[in-house]
Amino acid sequence: MAEIRPFAAVRPAPGLEAEIAALPYDVYSRAEARAFVAEHPGSFLAIDRAETTLPEGTDIYAPEVYTHASDLLLKWIETGRFIQDPAPCYYVYAQSLDGRTQTGIVACASIDDYLNNVIKKHENTRADKEQDRISHVDACNAQTGPIFLCCRKNAVIDAVVRKTTASDPVCDFASHGGVRNRVWIISGAEDCARIREAFSGMDSIYIADGHHRCASAVRVGQLRREQNPGYTGEEEYNFFLSVLFPEDELSIMDYNRVVHDLHGRSPQAFLEEVEKICEVDPDGHPSGVPVPASKGEIGMYLDGSWYLLRIRPQYRSPDPVAGLDVSVLQDRILGPVLGIGDPKTDSRIEFVGGIRGTKELEKRADSYGGAAFRMYPTAIAELFDVADAGRLMPPKSTWFEPKLLSGLFIHRI
Repeated sequence: MAEIRPFAAVRPAPGLEAEIAALPYDVYSRAEARAFVAEHPGSFLAIDRAETTLPEGTDIYAPEVYTHASDLLLKWIETGRFIQDPAPCYYVYAQSLDGRTQTGIVACASIDDYLNNVIKKHENTRADKEQDRISHVDACNAQTGPIFLCCRKNAVIDAVVRKTTASDPVCDFASHGGVRNRVWIISGAEDCARIREAFSGMDSIYIADGHHRCASAVRVGQLRREQNPGYTGEEEYNFFLSVLFPEDELSIMDYNRVVHDLHGRSPQAFLEEVEKICEVDPDGHPSGVPVPASKGEIGMYLDGSWYLLRIRPQYRSPDPVAGLDVSVLQDRILGPVLGIGDPKTDSRIEFVGGIRGTKELEKRADSYGGAAFRMYPTAIAELFDVADAGRLMPPKSTWFEPKLLSGLFIHRI
Protein backbone atom coordinates (compact mmCIF):
# COMPACT_ATOMS: atom_id res chain seq x y z
CA MET A 1 0.00 0.00 0.00
CA ALA A 2 2.89 2.39 0.62
CA GLU A 3 4.50 4.06 -2.39
CA ILE A 4 8.23 4.33 -1.70
CA ARG A 5 10.03 4.99 -4.93
CA PRO A 6 13.58 5.52 -6.20
CA PHE A 7 14.83 8.93 -7.33
CA ALA A 8 17.86 10.52 -8.97
CA ALA A 9 19.57 12.20 -6.03
CA VAL A 10 21.70 15.30 -6.18
CA ARG A 11 24.72 14.41 -4.03
CA PRO A 12 28.04 16.01 -3.05
CA ALA A 13 30.77 15.42 -5.61
CA PRO A 14 33.09 12.57 -4.57
CA GLY A 15 35.43 13.71 -1.85
CA LEU A 16 33.27 16.65 -0.75
CA GLU A 17 30.80 14.71 1.38
CA ALA A 18 32.48 15.46 4.70
CA GLU A 19 32.78 19.16 3.89
CA ILE A 20 29.21 19.62 2.65
CA ALA A 21 26.96 17.30 4.69
CA ALA A 22 25.67 19.02 7.83
CA LEU A 23 23.56 18.42 10.88
CA PRO A 24 19.90 19.46 10.52
CA TYR A 25 19.20 23.18 10.48
CA ASP A 26 17.14 23.10 13.68
CA VAL A 27 19.82 21.76 16.02
CA TYR A 28 21.55 25.17 15.95
CA SER A 29 20.58 28.44 17.56
CA ARG A 30 20.89 31.54 15.37
CA ALA A 31 24.27 32.45 16.90
CA GLU A 32 25.57 28.87 16.68
CA ALA A 33 24.56 28.58 13.02
CA ARG A 34 26.28 31.85 12.07
CA ALA A 35 29.47 30.88 13.93
CA PHE A 36 29.55 27.41 12.37
CA VAL A 37 29.11 28.70 8.81
CA ALA A 38 31.77 31.37 9.37
CA GLU A 39 34.19 28.58 10.27
CA HIS A 40 32.87 26.09 7.67
CA PRO A 41 31.67 28.12 4.66
CA GLY A 42 31.40 24.99 2.51
CA SER A 43 28.90 23.38 4.88
CA PHE A 44 25.36 22.80 3.67
CA LEU A 45 24.21 24.76 6.71
CA ALA A 46 25.00 27.86 4.61
CA ILE A 47 22.04 26.83 2.41
CA ASP A 48 19.81 25.36 5.12
CA ARG A 49 20.24 28.53 7.18
CA ALA A 50 20.96 31.05 4.44
CA GLU A 51 20.71 34.04 6.79
CA THR A 52 24.13 33.01 8.14
CA THR A 53 25.87 34.56 5.11
CA LEU A 54 23.67 37.68 4.96
CA PRO A 55 24.23 40.81 7.08
CA GLU A 56 23.85 40.35 10.83
CA GLY A 57 20.34 41.15 11.96
CA THR A 58 18.65 39.94 8.76
CA ASP A 59 15.19 38.59 9.50
CA ILE A 60 15.65 34.82 9.20
CA TYR A 61 12.19 34.54 7.62
CA ALA A 62 12.64 37.35 5.09
CA PRO A 63 12.00 36.44 1.42
CA GLU A 64 15.59 37.32 0.48
CA VAL A 65 16.85 34.58 2.83
CA TYR A 66 15.05 31.88 0.83
CA THR A 67 16.07 33.43 -2.49
CA HIS A 68 19.66 33.41 -1.28
CA ALA A 69 19.36 29.74 -0.32
CA SER A 70 18.11 28.90 -3.82
CA ASP A 71 20.89 30.93 -5.46
CA LEU A 72 23.55 29.18 -3.37
CA LEU A 73 22.18 25.73 -4.16
CA LEU A 74 22.11 26.42 -7.90
CA LYS A 75 25.61 27.87 -7.75
CA TRP A 76 26.98 24.82 -5.95
CA ILE A 77 25.33 22.53 -8.51
CA GLU A 78 26.59 24.58 -11.48
CA THR A 79 30.15 24.73 -10.15
CA GLY A 80 30.33 20.97 -9.67
CA ARG A 81 30.16 20.78 -5.91
CA PHE A 82 27.14 18.51 -6.43
CA ILE A 83 26.46 15.78 -8.97
CA GLN A 84 23.16 14.20 -9.95
CA ASP A 85 22.75 10.50 -10.61
CA PRO A 86 21.61 9.82 -14.18
CA ALA A 87 18.64 7.59 -13.30
CA PRO A 88 16.38 6.88 -10.33
CA CYS A 89 18.02 4.71 -7.64
CA TYR A 90 17.54 3.62 -4.10
CA TYR A 91 20.40 4.34 -1.72
CA VAL A 92 21.60 2.59 1.42
CA TYR A 93 22.67 4.97 4.18
CA ALA A 94 24.50 3.58 7.23
CA GLN A 95 25.44 5.62 10.29
CA SER A 96 27.67 4.22 13.03
CA LEU A 97 28.16 5.70 16.49
CA ASP A 98 29.52 4.18 19.70
CA GLY A 99 29.60 0.67 18.29
CA ARG A 100 26.04 0.73 16.92
CA THR A 101 25.00 1.06 13.27
CA GLN A 102 21.64 2.06 11.82
CA THR A 103 21.13 1.25 8.14
CA GLY A 104 18.23 2.55 6.09
CA ILE A 105 16.93 2.98 2.56
CA VAL A 106 17.00 6.49 1.07
CA ALA A 107 13.99 6.98 -1.17
CA CYS A 108 11.00 9.20 -1.86
CA ALA A 109 7.72 8.69 -0.01
CA SER A 110 4.29 9.73 -1.27
CA ILE A 111 2.53 12.81 0.08
CA ASP A 112 -0.74 10.91 -0.44
CA ASP A 113 0.45 8.21 1.98
CA TYR A 114 1.00 10.98 4.54
CA LEU A 115 -2.40 12.52 3.87
CA ASN A 116 -4.12 9.11 4.03
CA ASN A 117 -2.32 8.16 7.28
CA VAL A 118 -0.31 5.29 5.81
CA ILE A 119 2.66 7.37 6.99
CA LYS A 120 1.75 8.02 10.61
CA LYS A 121 2.82 10.81 12.93
CA HIS A 122 3.08 10.91 16.71
CA GLU A 123 3.68 14.66 17.20
CA ASN A 124 1.85 17.87 16.45
CA THR A 125 3.57 20.53 14.36
CA ARG A 126 3.73 24.30 14.76
CA ALA A 127 2.58 26.52 11.90
CA ASP A 128 5.52 28.94 12.20
CA LYS A 129 8.11 26.16 11.99
CA GLU A 130 6.26 24.61 9.06
CA GLN A 131 6.15 27.90 7.16
CA ASP A 132 9.92 28.33 7.36
CA ARG A 133 10.59 25.00 5.64
CA ILE A 134 7.69 25.49 3.20
CA SER A 135 9.37 28.70 2.05
CA HIS A 136 12.77 27.00 1.88
CA VAL A 137 11.59 23.98 -0.14
CA ASP A 138 9.46 26.13 -2.43
CA ALA A 139 12.25 28.60 -3.17
CA CYS A 140 14.94 25.95 -3.66
CA ASN A 141 12.65 23.64 -5.64
CA ALA A 142 14.26 20.89 -3.61
CA GLN A 143 14.00 18.92 -0.38
CA THR A 144 17.40 18.97 1.29
CA GLY A 145 16.85 17.31 4.67
CA PRO A 146 15.45 13.75 4.73
CA ILE A 147 12.53 12.69 6.88
CA PHE A 148 13.47 9.98 9.40
CA LEU A 149 10.95 7.16 8.87
CA CYS A 150 10.64 3.77 10.54
CA CYS A 151 8.97 0.62 9.30
CA ARG A 152 8.52 -3.02 10.23
CA LYS A 153 11.43 -5.30 9.48
CA ASN A 154 11.20 -6.88 6.01
CA ALA A 155 13.21 -9.91 4.89
CA VAL A 156 13.26 -8.94 1.20
CA ILE A 157 14.62 -5.46 1.88
CA ASP A 158 17.12 -6.86 4.40
CA ALA A 159 18.45 -9.28 1.79
CA VAL A 160 18.99 -6.55 -0.82
CA VAL A 161 20.68 -4.32 1.77
CA ARG A 162 23.02 -7.13 2.88
CA LYS A 163 23.99 -7.85 -0.73
CA THR A 164 24.55 -4.18 -1.47
CA THR A 165 26.63 -3.43 1.61
CA ALA A 166 28.94 -6.37 0.90
CA SER A 167 30.59 -4.11 -1.71
CA ASP A 168 32.51 -0.88 -1.14
CA PRO A 169 30.43 2.24 -0.43
CA VAL A 170 30.49 5.23 -2.77
CA CYS A 171 31.43 7.39 0.20
CA ASP A 172 32.69 6.78 3.72
CA PHE A 173 33.35 9.74 6.00
CA ALA A 174 33.15 10.96 9.58
CA SER A 175 30.81 13.79 10.60
CA HIS A 176 30.11 15.80 13.74
CA GLY A 177 30.44 13.79 16.96
CA GLY A 178 32.47 11.02 15.33
CA VAL A 179 29.57 9.52 13.37
CA ARG A 180 30.69 7.31 10.50
CA ASN A 181 28.52 7.77 7.39
CA ARG A 182 28.51 5.35 4.45
CA VAL A 183 26.43 5.34 1.27
CA TRP A 184 25.78 2.67 -1.37
CA ILE A 185 23.71 2.91 -4.55
CA ILE A 186 21.06 0.36 -5.55
CA SER A 187 20.52 0.82 -9.28
CA GLY A 188 19.81 -2.68 -10.59
CA ALA A 189 16.30 -2.99 -12.02
CA GLU A 190 15.60 -6.29 -10.25
CA ASP A 191 16.72 -5.09 -6.82
CA CYS A 192 14.83 -1.81 -7.21
CA ALA A 193 11.68 -3.68 -8.16
CA ARG A 194 12.01 -6.00 -5.15
CA ILE A 195 12.41 -3.07 -2.76
CA ARG A 196 9.50 -1.15 -4.25
CA GLU A 197 7.24 -4.19 -4.07
CA ALA A 198 8.26 -4.93 -0.48
CA PHE A 199 7.35 -1.41 0.61
CA SER A 200 4.07 -1.59 -1.29
CA GLY A 201 3.02 -4.41 1.04
CA MET A 202 3.30 -2.20 4.13
CA ASP A 203 0.15 -0.56 5.44
CA SER A 204 1.93 1.51 8.12
CA ILE A 205 5.13 3.56 8.11
CA TYR A 206 6.01 5.84 10.99
CA ILE A 207 7.65 9.25 11.29
CA ALA A 208 10.43 8.86 13.83
CA ASP A 209 11.86 12.38 13.51
CA GLY A 210 11.28 15.35 11.21
CA HIS A 211 7.56 16.00 11.62
CA HIS A 212 7.92 19.66 10.61
CA ARG A 213 10.05 18.90 7.54
CA CYS A 214 7.55 16.24 6.51
CA ALA A 215 4.49 18.45 6.94
CA SER A 216 6.26 21.23 5.02
CA ALA A 217 7.20 18.98 2.10
CA VAL A 218 3.63 17.73 1.91
CA ARG A 219 2.26 21.27 1.95
CA VAL A 220 4.56 22.34 -0.89
CA GLY A 221 3.32 19.33 -2.86
CA GLN A 222 -0.27 20.38 -2.25
CA LEU A 223 0.50 23.95 -3.33
CA ARG A 224 2.09 22.70 -6.55
CA ARG A 225 -0.99 20.59 -7.22
CA GLU A 226 -3.19 23.65 -6.79
CA GLN A 227 -0.96 25.55 -9.21
CA ASN A 228 -1.06 22.67 -11.70
CA PRO A 229 -4.61 21.27 -11.75
CA GLY A 230 -3.70 18.89 -14.56
CA TYR A 231 -1.06 17.10 -12.46
CA THR A 232 -0.70 13.34 -12.95
CA GLY A 233 0.63 12.36 -9.53
CA GLU A 234 3.97 11.33 -10.98
CA GLU A 235 5.58 14.77 -10.65
CA GLU A 236 8.44 14.90 -8.17
CA TYR A 237 6.60 17.34 -5.92
CA ASN A 238 4.20 14.52 -5.07
CA PHE A 239 6.99 12.78 -3.16
CA PHE A 240 9.33 13.72 -0.32
CA LEU A 241 12.89 12.78 0.61
CA SER A 242 13.08 10.09 3.31
CA VAL A 243 15.32 7.53 4.93
CA LEU A 244 13.43 4.42 6.04
CA PHE A 245 14.88 2.28 8.82
CA PRO A 246 13.59 -1.10 10.01
CA GLU A 247 12.45 -1.04 13.63
CA ASP A 248 15.31 -3.21 14.89
CA GLU A 249 17.94 -0.80 13.52
CA LEU A 250 16.88 2.12 15.69
CA SER A 251 17.54 3.12 19.26
CA ILE A 252 15.64 5.90 21.03
CA MET A 253 17.65 7.79 23.62
CA ASP A 254 16.30 9.33 26.79
CA TYR A 255 14.78 12.81 26.44
CA ASN A 256 15.18 14.43 29.84
CA ARG A 257 13.61 17.32 31.74
CA VAL A 258 15.02 20.17 33.82
CA VAL A 259 12.68 22.39 35.85
CA HIS A 260 13.84 25.83 36.92
CA ASP A 261 12.23 25.92 40.36
CA LEU A 262 10.16 23.88 42.81
CA HIS A 263 7.10 26.16 42.67
CA GLY A 264 7.72 27.62 46.12
CA ARG A 265 8.44 24.30 47.85
CA SER A 266 11.57 23.30 49.70
CA PRO A 267 13.47 20.27 48.33
CA GLN A 268 12.15 18.16 51.23
CA ALA A 269 8.56 19.26 50.66
CA PHE A 270 8.84 18.52 46.95
CA LEU A 271 10.35 15.10 47.67
CA GLU A 272 7.36 14.32 49.90
CA GLU A 273 5.02 15.14 47.01
CA VAL A 274 7.01 12.91 44.65
CA GLU A 275 6.80 10.04 47.15
CA LYS A 276 2.99 10.07 46.77
CA ILE A 277 3.41 9.08 43.11
CA CYS A 278 6.67 7.12 43.14
CA GLU A 279 8.60 4.83 45.40
CA VAL A 280 11.80 6.76 46.14
CA ASP A 281 15.23 5.34 46.93
CA PRO A 282 15.52 6.79 50.44
CA ASP A 283 19.27 7.40 50.51
CA GLY A 284 19.85 9.38 47.32
CA HIS A 285 23.03 8.98 45.34
CA PRO A 286 25.37 11.91 46.06
CA SER A 287 28.34 10.11 44.49
CA GLY A 288 26.61 8.23 41.69
CA VAL A 289 23.80 8.47 39.19
CA PRO A 290 20.99 5.91 39.19
CA VAL A 291 20.31 4.81 35.64
CA PRO A 292 16.67 3.93 34.95
CA ALA A 293 16.80 0.28 33.97
CA SER A 294 13.25 -0.27 32.79
CA LYS A 295 9.96 1.42 31.98
CA GLY A 296 8.50 2.96 35.11
CA GLU A 297 11.85 4.12 36.54
CA ILE A 298 13.03 7.75 36.57
CA GLY A 299 16.25 9.27 37.87
CA MET A 300 15.70 12.53 39.77
CA TYR A 301 18.40 15.09 40.62
CA LEU A 302 17.37 17.31 43.52
CA ASP A 303 19.40 19.54 45.84
CA GLY A 304 22.72 17.95 44.89
CA SER A 305 21.61 14.29 45.10
CA TRP A 306 20.24 11.71 42.71
CA TYR A 307 17.24 9.53 43.55
CA LEU A 308 15.76 6.57 41.74
CA LEU A 309 11.98 6.85 41.37
CA ARG A 310 9.69 3.91 40.61
CA ILE A 311 6.20 4.85 39.49
CA ARG A 312 3.67 3.25 41.84
CA PRO A 313 1.47 0.60 40.17
CA GLN A 314 -1.76 2.56 40.60
CA TYR A 315 -0.37 5.35 38.44
CA ARG A 316 0.60 3.12 35.52
CA SER A 317 -1.87 2.74 32.67
CA PRO A 318 -2.38 0.43 29.67
CA ASP A 319 -3.38 3.47 27.62
CA PRO A 320 -0.70 4.05 24.92
CA VAL A 321 -0.29 7.74 25.84
CA ALA A 322 -1.19 7.92 29.54
CA GLY A 323 1.04 4.91 30.16
CA LEU A 324 4.20 6.61 28.91
CA ASP A 325 6.67 7.54 31.64
CA VAL A 326 6.85 11.10 30.29
CA SER A 327 3.05 11.31 30.59
CA VAL A 328 3.02 10.11 34.20
CA LEU A 329 5.76 12.58 35.10
CA GLN A 330 3.88 15.43 33.45
CA ASP A 331 0.36 14.51 34.56
CA ARG A 332 1.18 13.56 38.16
CA ILE A 333 4.18 15.71 39.13
CA LEU A 334 5.19 18.49 36.75
CA GLY A 335 1.63 19.71 36.22
CA PRO A 336 -0.14 19.41 39.58
CA VAL A 337 2.90 19.81 41.87
CA LEU A 338 5.13 22.23 39.94
CA GLY A 339 2.45 24.11 38.05
CA ILE A 340 3.85 23.36 34.59
CA GLY A 341 0.57 23.09 32.73
CA ASP A 342 1.77 23.18 29.12
CA PRO A 343 5.34 21.94 28.70
CA LYS A 344 5.36 23.16 25.07
CA THR A 345 5.11 26.79 26.13
CA ASP A 346 6.16 27.01 29.79
CA SER A 347 9.51 28.77 30.15
CA ARG A 348 10.17 27.00 33.46
CA ILE A 349 11.01 23.68 31.82
CA GLU A 350 13.81 22.64 29.46
CA PHE A 351 14.28 19.43 27.50
CA VAL A 352 17.73 17.89 27.23
CA GLY A 353 18.57 15.07 24.82
CA GLY A 354 20.32 12.08 26.33
CA ILE A 355 23.33 12.65 24.09
CA ARG A 356 24.19 15.66 26.31
CA GLY A 357 24.92 13.44 29.33
CA THR A 358 24.13 13.55 33.03
CA LYS A 359 26.52 16.38 33.88
CA GLU A 360 24.47 18.72 31.69
CA LEU A 361 21.36 17.89 33.73
CA GLU A 362 23.17 18.57 37.00
CA LYS A 363 24.65 21.83 35.73
CA ARG A 364 21.31 23.19 34.58
CA ALA A 365 19.37 22.11 37.66
CA ASP A 366 22.03 23.60 39.96
CA SER A 367 22.10 26.87 38.04
CA TYR A 368 18.35 27.33 38.51
CA GLY A 369 17.91 25.76 41.92
CA GLY A 370 15.39 23.34 40.42
CA ALA A 371 15.40 19.65 39.61
CA ALA A 372 16.25 17.30 36.73
CA PHE A 373 14.58 14.09 35.60
CA ARG A 374 16.42 11.40 33.69
CA MET A 375 13.94 9.28 31.76
CA TYR A 376 14.00 5.68 30.61
CA PRO A 377 13.90 5.88 26.79
CA THR A 378 10.57 5.53 25.03
CA ALA A 379 10.47 2.25 23.11
CA ILE A 380 9.92 1.97 19.36
CA ALA A 381 6.92 -0.26 20.14
CA GLU A 382 5.41 2.53 22.24
CA LEU A 383 5.85 4.98 19.36
CA PHE A 384 4.10 2.50 17.03
CA ASP A 385 1.25 1.97 19.52
CA VAL A 386 0.59 5.69 19.90
CA ALA A 387 0.69 6.33 16.14
CA ASP A 388 -1.48 3.28 15.36
CA ALA A 389 -4.08 4.57 17.84
CA GLY A 390 -4.11 7.92 16.01
CA ARG A 391 -2.85 9.61 19.17
CA LEU A 392 -0.01 12.03 19.91
CA MET A 393 2.87 11.73 22.35
CA PRO A 394 3.67 14.47 24.85
CA PRO A 395 6.27 16.97 23.59
CA LYS A 396 9.86 15.79 23.54
CA SER A 397 9.17 12.10 24.13
CA THR A 398 11.80 10.68 21.77
CA TRP A 399 15.40 11.54 20.94
CA PHE A 400 17.02 9.77 18.00
CA GLU A 401 20.78 9.69 17.55
CA PRO A 402 22.69 9.96 15.28
CA LYS A 403 20.90 12.67 13.33
CA LEU A 404 20.42 12.31 9.58
CA LEU A 405 22.66 14.71 7.69
CA SER A 406 21.31 17.39 5.37
CA GLY A 407 22.82 18.00 1.95
CA LEU A 408 24.00 14.41 1.55
CA PHE A 409 20.94 13.60 -0.59
CA ILE A 410 18.83 16.25 -2.32
CA HIS A 411 15.52 15.63 -4.05
CA ARG A 412 14.73 18.23 -6.74
CA ILE A 413 11.03 18.80 -7.20
